[in-house]
Amino acid sequence: MHYLTIIIAAVFVNNFVLVQFLGICPFLGVSKKTESAFGMGVAVVFVMTVASLVAYCLYVYVLLPLGIGYLKTIVFIFVIAGLVQILEMVLKKFAIGLYRSMGVYLPLITTNCAILGVAELNLTSTMVTGVLSATLNGLFSGIGFTLAIVLLSGIREKVDKLQIAKPLKGFPITMICACFMAMAFYIFSTISL
Repeated sequence: MHYLTIIIAAVFVNNFVLVQFLGICPFLGVSKKTESAFGMGVAVVFVMTVASLVAYCLYVYVLLPLGIGYLKTIVFIFVIAGLVQILEMVLKKFAIGLYRSMGVYLPLITTNCAILGVAELNLTSTMVTGVLSATLNGLFSGIGFTLAIVLLSGIREKVDKLQIAKPLKGFPITMICACFMAMAFYIFSTISL
């Protein structure tokens, strides 16, 4: 039951984009097409999951025993940067179309505050009690990010076909849609976990 609570909380109740407002840059920048949004979501899921696992293990089994826990943020940034570099090389070699569609946003995963946020929050969350729960929290937080970005991309594709007042076209209507999505996800916060 504990793991189910982590899953529901990570995807819906504490959604990094729509509830905690982390990772907004790729959320707004890559959500123009569903295909590239899904690709970005998969990339974030991978990096967030592995970063959660590695960061938690490094903190608990290396930094704390050595008495240098205060270096956690710097270490986490290096871990995330390394994972993104590996992901970028793999995509460039095996999925060139997806690599090109992500453009500048793939390297921006390195500075995506949602990924650093999940690594940091795994250390302070009362739901995270070990390596498995930290990894699950990272995995399903990434899935929550993917859900949010794919939903917004679907909405944006539909909205682009509508006749909208000129002042609202583009970014303003995207922000309005994201606002309504955040309000919809607010309903999940009433769930007592």
